[in-house]
Amino acid sequence: MIRAKCFYLGIACLAWAATFASAQTKPTFEVASIKPTSLDMAKLAAQMQSGGAMPRVGPRFEGGRAEFIFLSLRDLLVLAYKVKPYQITGPNWLNNQRFDIMATVPEGATKDDIPQMLQALLAERFKLQLHNESKEGPVLALVVGKGGPKMKESKQAPKPLDPDAPLGPGERKIDGPDGPIRMTMNPKDGTTTMNMGEKGTVSYAVDRSTMSMKIEASMVTMAGFADMLTALSQASGAAKPVRDMTGLKGNYEVSVNFQMGDLINMARAQGMAVPNRPAESAGAGAQQPADAASDPSGSASSLVQAVQSMGLKLELRKATVENLVIDHVEKMPTEN
Repeated sequence: MIRAKCFYLGIACLAWAATFASAQTKPTFEVASIKPTSLDMAKLAAQMQSGGAMPRVGPRFEGGRAEFIFLSLRDLLVLAYKVKPYQITGPNWLNNQRFDIMATVPEGATKDDIPQMLQALLAERFKLQLHNESKEGPVLALVVGKGGPKMKESKQAPKPLDPDAPLGPGERKIDGPDGPIRMTMNPKDGTTTMNMGEKGTVSYAVDRSTMSMKIEASMVTMAGFADMLTALSQASGAAKPVRDMTGLKGNYEVSVNFQMGDLINMARAQGMAVPNRPAESAGAGAQQPADAASDPSGSASSLVQAVQSMGLKLELRKATVENLVIDHVEKMPTEN
């Protein structure tokens, strides 16, 4: 009897161990091709201006295939581990090289399995090793100003995207880290619109004559707006993320205008090598605005002013930030 109990106990342990091992094994792509890539920006701009065609970039999962087009290692890490770019601590060259990845997904796998498959691919082909780390650091807190918010609350609630809806003229579908996105571009003025479904709609356009950018967001949450500000401030080389601490729970109409020169000046203040524009080479605008370097928030002055015009402000605070720390990663993948 004792031997029989031990036998069945042993079988149970083996079954548990097999189940545990299976749970610990990450799903993988059946086949994956990784190639370094680059874009002919002049050719791409001409195509977009003439026909409004959106570039074929970003992640996409459809019909048993996963594609990651023109993405850097940092972009791939964001998708694989579902983090924000500022949460990745690693070598400076993570953004330098871009890759095209074409992969075949195993039968029965779903879109939710893609991040883990990408994790396994990065570990195998780029020899990625990393660990999680929590530490307190400086953040820019997005808070309500003394006079209260001056934004309009959206009259309509955002609707989820229908993944089966046909694409409109010039529209392209990509899978962003926070869900599907549909992108369109107006060939007349270059305005690009991103429909993120329940996360709202964002449009942006650059005026080359004044070197300014206008961003308009509809039905956006304050958390989504904070993410937008983070992306803009970090485009300037600033390292501090923006955190929503407004306490506002609705969806809002947001419009931001700022000078690209402010972002360039802030990038230079952070030590980034940004070439002079023609006007600067001639002497016009070569001097960095005094408020750009002295701004305690570390953000571009016109961007700060735009935030203040909405009855909000940015305050420097400390908060716990979850980071992915890269211990080792190769610049180029092993051969296909």
